[in-house]
Amino acid sequence: QVQLVESGGGLAEPGGSLRLSCTASGRIFSINAMGWYRQAPGKERELVARILSGSSTNYEESVKGRFTISRDNAGNTVHLQMNSLKPDDTAVYYCNVIVRTAWNDPAYPYWGQGTQVTVSS
Repeated sequence: QVQLVESGGGLAEPGGSLRLSCTASGRIFSINAMGWYRQAPGKERELVARILSGSSTNYEESVKGRFTISRDNAGNTVHLQMNSLKPDDTAVYYCNVIVRTAWNDPAYPYWGQGTQVTVSS
């Protein structure tokens, strides 16, 4: 019903930058929140950044001041600008979108397929 397409990611040197994007399509009545999670090898998946329908944002403590989450005017694409990257940022990054598919349906989370971010010299 809802498809998420991620782009961006790849390899960056420490101190470098990368930009992730995720576009939601399909049966969408409204989007409650859009965000990015990451999972490093041997670790649990964690929230990196999230933007709510009212444009308020949340960031994981270690990325504050380095990462910026934004949403385009149409509302269905979320971006994560990652600056001053560190080796600890290496992980698979997953787009997450909370969607209502009809006015009387509850909101459900949908996940992207994941994109690898590697920070290494």
